[in-house]
Amino acid sequence: MNLLLEIEKVGHYYADHTALEDVNLEIAQGELVSIVGPSGCGKSTLLRCIAGLIKPSQGRIALNGVQINDVPDNLAVVFQDYSRSLLPWLTVRDNVALPLRRRGRSKAERQATALRVLEAVGLGGAAQKYPWQLSGGMQQRVSIARALAYRPALLLMDEPFGSVDAQTREDLEDLVLQVRNEGMTILLVTHDIDESVYVGDRVVVLSRAPGRIVADLAVGLPSKRDQITTRELPEFVHMRAEVGRLVRA
Repeated sequence: MNLLLEIEKVGHYYADHTALEDVNLEIAQGELVSIVGPSGCGKSTLLRCIAGLIKPSQGRIALNGVQINDVPDNLAVVFQDYSRSLLPWLTVRDNVALPLRRRGRSKAERQATALRVLEAVGLGGAAQKYPWQLSGGMQQRVSIARALAYRPALLLMDEPFGSVDAQTREDLEDLVLQVRNEGMTILLVTHDIDESVYVGDRVVVLSRAPGRIVADLAVGLPSKRDQITTRELPEFVHMRAEVGRLVRA
């Protein structure tokens, strides 16, 4: 196992409450790990600690063996509020190409990569439009395309599909599975138990605040998944029920 992310005894405290306590987790290269738990259990706080956006009050987080003390170069985040992460004065293509400046790519290389990734997420025809001209689901695809263009070692997704319709959500779940199958490591925070099982190689369940890991479950589903047939499998139904019981406990 090629270990990519190590979280050791992480806790985080705000002025009026404890968000996380004694969180330990390891994620291997190429895994897609879902994180679920009750509202307010610290899921988003954990993601922000991993992203280097906040420093945990205690413990250690390391990416590729290097402790995270600031925002790592080889990491990307897709937030739930995608509208705030897109720059309205830039075209869709330029929004996707923007982070590639950090990679030292030429303008031609940045634009070519952006167009290629937009085609992959089904937005090749929207490259010259502006974010405000797109639907919510299309804007979220732009956010995902931008992360994919950057090719991070680790992709963090914080409730990325919470604001889109059901059909778009299913399409985006399948897109994330496609990305995972191409070798990207993904950590996905979600409130949707079905989603956590459908996309995950593992489902990590956090307790009520202060958030602790109460279960780390391997998802025994075929790697090739389908929105209809996979959700009908007895293994899927059993896992969904088990995760649901743990979240409600």
